[in-house]
Amino acid sequence: MRLLWLAFGILQLSSLAFAQTNNSVVVTGNARFTIISPTLIRLEYSTKSKFIDNPSLFAANRSVYFEDSKIRQTPTETVIDTGSIVLTYKPDGKPFSDKNLSAVILGNIQWHPSMKNIKNLGGTTMCLDDKEGEIPVGDGVLSRDGWYVLDDSQRLILENRWVAKRPEGSGADWYLFGYGTQFKKALKDLTLVGGAVPIPRRYVLGSWFSRWWPYTSNDYRKIVQEYHDHDFPLDVLVMDMDWHKPDNFTGYTWNRKLFPDAEDYLTWIHHQHLFATLNDHPQGGVGPYEERFPQFMKEMGRDPGEKDPLPYDLGNKKYMQSVFQYTHEPLERMGVDFWWLDYLGDTEAQFNHLGWANEFYFQHSRLSGLRGQQFSRWGDWGDHRHPVHFSGDAVISFKTLKFEVPFTAESGNVGLFFWSHDMGGFEGKRNPEALARWVQFGAFSAALRIHSFNKKELDKRPWVQPKNVEDSMRISYHLRSEFFPYTYSRAAEASFDSVPLIRPLYVEYPEIEAAYSNNQEYLYGHDILVAPIVEKGKGFKNLAEQKVWFPPGIWYDWFSGQVFAGNTSMKFSLDLNSFPLFIRGGVPLTLQPYSERMTTDPLKTLVVRVYPGEEGVVGHSQLYEDDGLTERYRVGSRGVTQLSYVRHGTESRLEISGTTGGYIDQLPVRSYQIEFYGFNSHTHAFVNGIEVRGKFDSGRNLFVVDVPAQDIRKGVKVRVF
Repeated sequence: MRLLWLAFGILQLSSLAFAQTNNSVVVTGNARFTIISPTLIRLEYSTKSKFIDNPSLFAANRSVYFEDSKIRQTPTETVIDTGSIVLTYKPDGKPFSDKNLSAVILGNIQWHPSMKNIKNLGGTTMCLDDKEGEIPVGDGVLSRDGWYVLDDSQRLILENRWVAKRPEGSGADWYLFGYGTQFKKALKDLTLVGGAVPIPRRYVLGSWFSRWWPYTSNDYRKIVQEYHDHDFPLDVLVMDMDWHKPDNFTGYTWNRKLFPDAEDYLTWIHHQHLFATLNDHPQGGVGPYEERFPQFMKEMGRDPGEKDPLPYDLGNKKYMQSVFQYTHEPLERMGVDFWWLDYLGDTEAQFNHLGWANEFYFQHSRLSGLRGQQFSRWGDWGDHRHPVHFSGDAVISFKTLKFEVPFTAESGNVGLFFWSHDMGGFEGKRNPEALARWVQFGAFSAALRIHSFNKKELDKRPWVQPKNVEDSMRISYHLRSEFFPYTYSRAAEASFDSVPLIRPLYVEYPEIEAAYSNNQEYLYGHDILVAPIVEKGKGFKNLAEQKVWFPPGIWYDWFSGQVFAGNTSMKFSLDLNSFPLFIRGGVPLTLQPYSERMTTDPLKTLVVRVYPGEEGVVGHSQLYEDDGLTERYRVGSRGVTQLSYVRHGTESRLEISGTTGGYIDQLPVRSYQIEFYGFNSHTHAFVNGIEVRGKFDSGRNLFVVDVPAQDIRKGVKVRVF
């Protein structure tokens, strides 16, 4: 039995020790205060002084303390001054209230327990199943009130490395975030106690084909060929519910009518440099129709002749270990790369909680030494540790697309940095134009995944759409491939720095009022501004409008090259082949030549494009690389290449540092294609001080300098004028 994650995964997730120190943990009567950072304090109250030292499904890390607070304690009052929060507690033998607890944040923000967080900037919800358009979402940790209290009092805990209820009488368990407008600090605090957001496996950030349809293994082979023939990239194949028998939600035995050669088929997928995931509705347990039902029942100490399956019970350790041993693990050995946990279903079992299920599946996926990979709906606070998330079966509608843009950005406020949506919507009336616009959004989101309900007319394959839609989709898919080095670098940034891949503009510009005004735009990383078209177009060109506010700096339209000044607004009317996509001037943009396997093809040529920035201002960016599959990146097995750019008058200088760090199978040499926007055919170019001949691409207004393959440890300096 391989479920060693109980010893490896959860221990890695959290430290169960809660060492009390004089200046980081304060106990007074029935209250305990733990200073986690200058802007985060844990507040506990228990009438029986039963304080929780175990991790919860949210609070993975109990071993982080801030030890530079000033603490003044008398019999009638305790004052904790972290430098950002001054918290005052006057013990009166009663639970926390306005009479005994208050705080002043950053010198001028008042807080007490009864206050409502009225300026919250939004969070997320479990899914968008059967929803059309805007729906309510919960709170996130970011608020224009400058504080937020996350109530962890009722959340399940982990005890002896397994899910458990909190002990009776454990009482209040709050986290007071006090940050003012330091939104990035608040997100860092969230992951400090809640655990870091892992970097997903690289391939899940690519192109997915998914459809609920009774395809055969040969059908999937044809679809892969179609992706090639029609010039679309592909990385992941999804087998929805028809892959198994019987014809119901739960099943782990191949439907041999559709997949007579399942073993060879999975091998073939990997030979194509693709990856496979299977749909899983586990709520039915292991039924008597499963191939391994007798072995499972014997393992559970039951008679294999029993016809009724044992009720699915996530809280039963032996049951869950046996389920995975006899259903999931054989399929994983066959070649299944990860699971799509589609739903738990209705159940009264005490611990059948989606957050715990996602934790269980995620830790299981680490058994083979790979980084954990989960694909499921959101399971409440703390589930940010289990990307990538599935937003569910949303209704096909421009209203739904319009809502998904702010919904995705605001989800970062709970640490949920990687949402994957059904591009084009799941169910409803066929809408090719909406599909094209949805895919434009998907090209600059966590995953470009098409999916649909099992109706013939909802086939989302690009080449079965009207030609103008197919052509539009191809542009978006190619952009996804070409921008992939930037995307993966920003995914790593999300993990290391706790900033969303898709971020609301107020995360970067919290002091600018306009950054809160348009929820239809977002920053993709720091240097790309996206405002997807979310309305039906007019005329034969499907012209549709979108308004854009430009943050400080200089911004260039990717499609037209037009330049826009920061702190301005503009309305755009665009056809189906473009959408508002802008690049920050003065910052090197890391790209790659188009690749059919964008996530697995080696980066033999790094394309660097630079748009002129402000005079004399140095712009920086970073290319991040690792093996894309394992957790070795956590212990330094990764490569980082720094890039900088500066403009002085008509002269531009780009410097690419030698790559530092390393990982298994890292390419030792690389060529470079440097693209300078706004120069002409008379431009002079020097590489490492030696004059070279560049080429002018008049169609894109780019002056291109090619640098032959060289040792990645050596730097490159390019000067053009």
